[in-house]
Amino acid sequence: MPYTREEKDWLEREWAFRAWGRAGLLSTDDYRQVLAWEAAGVPMDLVVSALNAFFDRRDQREKPRTFVALKHLDRDVAKAVKLRESLLRAGPELDLGQGWAQVKAPLRDDPAAKAAFETWQRLRAAAPSPESAGYLAHHDQEREARTALLALAEAALGSAAEPLRGELRHRLEASDMKEGGLVWKRAWSHHWARLVAAAWGLPLEGA
Repeated sequence: MPYTREEKDWLEREWAFRAWGRAGLLSTDDYRQVLAWEAAGVPMDLVVSALNAFFDRRDQREKPRTFVALKHLDRDVAKAVKLRESLLRAGPELDLGQGWAQVKAPLRDDPAAKAAFETWQRLRAAAPSPESAGYLAHHDQEREARTALLALAEAALGSAAEPLRGELRHRLEASDMKEGGLVWKRAWSHHWARLVAAAWGLPLEGA
């Protein structure tokens, strides 16, 4: 399925957000890489997930490479695709509680949060192929389950949530995103989920 204009704008803004202006605009070679992922049918959410995995790893290096390009994400994109495929193959045999032990207390001890996590995991594992007639409806259900889980995690943060919101707002503004616009909303949703998940140790990798 071809990427929409909004999806391409999302990727470009995410690139600027993580590259901090060093390579904020997509080059001709970068765009060719986007076309290659598009031709291979890689969902944009997996590309953005891979982008964040790449920069998370890069930020941990003492001397990260100065030049970065989208082609450097290809390994992370491949991993994200394989992870999603393995979840599809796992089906009902998936351990729905896998990864919950790493979640920090008190959220870990909240039965409602654990149940929400398992519901989300179950929907992820049972996702039909994109060509299936029920794919979009199932995708909406999965997103709703993930949103419900994150809402519980966000509520558990209490007063600690506001500093995180301020930090994220500053970063998005520094990337020249227009507050309230479609790209802003998509970027906010994506990175806010990552911040909340990181605060509790929620395993949302590849989601």
